[in-house]
Amino acid sequence: MELKRCDWVNSDPVYIAYHDEEWGKPLVDDLKLFELLMLEGMQAGLSWYTVLKKRESFREAFDGFDPQKIALYGEKKIDELMQNEGIIRNRLKIKAVITNAQVYLQICREEGSFAGYMWSFVGGTPVVNHWKSRGEVPATTPQSDQMSKVLKRKGMKFVGSTICYAFMQASGMVDDHVLDCFCRSSGAEGEH
Repeated sequence: MELKRCDWVNSDPVYIAYHDEEWGKPLVDDLKLFELLMLEGMQAGLSWYTVLKKRESFREAFDGFDPQKIALYGEKKIDELMQNEGIIRNRLKIKAVITNAQVYLQICREEGSFAGYMWSFVGGTPVVNHWKSRGEVPATTPQSDQMSKVLKRKGMKFVGSTICYAFMQASGMVDDHVLDCFCRSSGAEGEH
């Protein structure tokens, strides 16, 4: 019998693996959360599938999403990235990753942990929702609104509420697998 998945997944084995093994699974690693937030920002105006297909190229181009290295990128590196056909070549988005790496380092200095800080927006525990279909899933929530507002105030770019909510879903801060998806958490807590 074929496993039932969320209906946003296409038939590409890479996308299926992403849904089954990553999306919605609690992620608490500082650097992986930074990478994920940067990739969500790169997605703005595009599909996640487009970004996912380029993820390895992004990792290579951006030094494994090492914020210490990215924070030091200058115009020469930006020009180099703009020539890289393996990534999304948008100067504003590339510059945002550099700015965001600097803010990430500041958050780590102030808060001790990027993961702890980001997870604080959901009280440190995944919010398990109970959606029957993708049509019920919101694009934003009060938590993503708050995350966006705070990150923007700190100086981050490409962190609107919709991007923040997609980040929260992907990192498992929110479990939005629909009720009949085999990946769904068995948690009883949640909002809906």
